[in-house]
Formats: sequence, C-alpha cells, structure tokens
Amino acid sequence: MRFPAGLYKSLALSFIKNSFRGGKRFPLVLMLEPTHRCNLACAGCDRIRLNAEKHMRDLSLDECIDAARQSGAPVVTVTGGEPLLYEQVGPLVEVLLRMQRYVYLCTNGLLARSLVEEHTPHPRLSLNFHLDGMEQTHDRIAGRSGTFQTAIEAIRKAKEKGFRVCTNTSVYKYADAEELEQLFALLTSINIDGILISPAFSYQSVAEDIFLSREEAAEKFIRMKHLFDRYPFMSTPMYIDFLQGTRRMPCTPWGNPTRNPLGWKSPCYLITDTYCESFKELMEKTDWQRYESGEDPRCRNCMVHSGYEATAMRNAFSNPRDLLRLARWNLRCPR
Repeated sequence: MRFPAGLYKSLALSFIKNSFRGGKRFPLVLMLEPTHRCNLACAGCDRIRLNAEKHMRDLSLDECIDAARQSGAPVVTVTGGEPLLYEQVGPLVEVLLRMQRYVYLCTNGLLARSLVEEHTPHPRLSLNFHLDGMEQTHDRIAGRSGTFQTAIEAIRKAKEKGFRVCTNTSVYKYADAEELEQLFALLTSINIDGILISPAFSYQSVAEDIFLSREEAAEKFIRMKHLFDRYPFMSTPMYIDFLQGTRRMPCTPWGNPTRNPLGWKSPCYLITDTYCESFKELMEKTDWQRYESGEDPRCRNCMVHSGYEATAMRNAFSNPRDLLRLARWNLRCPR
C-alpha cells in the first residue's frame, strides 16, 4: 500500500466530523515550520531568503503543539527551514504521535543519520527527504557538494532500521525526464515507501528563471507519463491528471494551513499576504474565494501538491468513481 490504512481512516473521520458540524473549509494537513533556519541555500527556496531578512526566532515546543491542537488536522508535516536544526524536534514528534497525528518529518538529509540512530520507527511517522535530481543536479540546486550522497546514505540507514521513508522532488524548468527516472529507479531499489513530485512554485523572491509555466509543466509531465505506473508515487492519480493538463481542479489553499515563527501564514503555504495570530483568525479573515478561483495572479502557474492534493482528496470522498480509483491505486503500489 502507498499509504497506511489508518491514514485514510483518520482523513475519513475528519471529513465526517467536519461535515457533521457543517464545516465547508477545514485542514487535512498542518504545515508546521518550527524554524526557518537551514544549513543549505537551495536555488528555489524562499524560506532561507525570508529568514536572512527577518532573523526569526524558532517556535517554542508549546507553540508547535498549540498549532496542532488549533488546526485539528489529522496529518502534520514538520518542515522549515531544516527542521532537524530545531532543538526540540524529537520531543515535538513524540508529542504529535501521542496526539494520534500522522507525522511527515521533512529534511534535506544532512542531519538525518543522527536522527535515525537516536530514535525508533513508528507506524505513524514518515521521514521525507527532498531530492531534486541525481547527484550533480541535486547538489547544484542545494548549493553544496556531497548533499545527495549524504541524503542517500541516510535513507539507506533509515530503511535498514525500519523507518517509513518517502521523498519529495520539485521539478524545475531545466529538469531532465531521463535523469528523474534514474533518481526514481535508484530510490525504488532502496525500497523507499513513496515518492512525491510537483512543479516548483515560482516564488517572487527568487530572481532566477527556473520555474515552469502551467503549459510547460503539463508538457513535461506528459513526457513522464510512463513513470507513474512504474514507481511508487504518492501523488494521487487525480493530481497527476491535473499536472498533465487532462483534468481541471480548483485550489484548496486552506487544506494545508501553515504555522511558522511569524504566525499563521495567509493565504497559503506558498503565498504570504499577512500573518494571523490564530488558526480561527486565519480561517475567518482570509478571502478564500480569491485563491480557490485562481484569481490572484500569483496563482497563475501554481500546480504544487500542497494546494491541489487536498482538492483531489475532497473530490474522492464525494465522488464514488474517484474514491474507487484512489482505493485501487493505493493497493497497487509498484516496487
């Protein structure tokens, strides 16, 4: 299976509970950024630029736990920055697991080996490594040689110890389909549990012309069409249809709310107009229609999974055909 059955149960219960209460907008995944500090300066990242400008403090452990409680999201993605630089990352994960959350701990891999050695696997914990290509390409994007090999070694160690491991790949304008297939073949040979993929978001703070337009993204993902039945992708088939331009979907920006050292980020994980003091304020004061419709020009080329996988999941729970397709896809995981 691509995802544990318990995860689908948690998502289904969340849908039922919120629907019973009359909720039309509610989160599936909390994007929790306890720190914006990082040990890399990746080419397409705005967080390191923001941190250099603002010199932000880290969130306290209590603030992180309070964010999980406020959102009520069944899944928490601990990201950043590099979350393994956060001094309380171990206690944070332990508390989230006790709260019955499914936790995805994102990392560039440089500090992951010590985490793997010092902690034990848990069925609701996944380690998510970011890899954007094979060694030369990934190290160029990361801005440091040796990053790729360090991450691969940490992945091997994590799998040997029994951790659930997945990867996330951002696709840039210069990405080569054959090279990406080499990466996915390597990761599959290590027996990782899943692969996430999406076009990189065109942050305004990144001056380089490295991002794909929607038309360019569709062309590139159509060329990679044969890969999606060959490797253990975690990107849903409905989302892949969207990436290839064969399916239209509105964005669900509130499906993945973000809490970081500056507050609750509005409107979404990728765009910042303001920061709210509470999750309630975020949900009540954000003009969601503007971003759901794609009316904002910054949404023009966005196809990132943080905005559209929530749409795919919501559609599946209300569309029997999509739900059946999702169930079959989850059970048929290539290795």
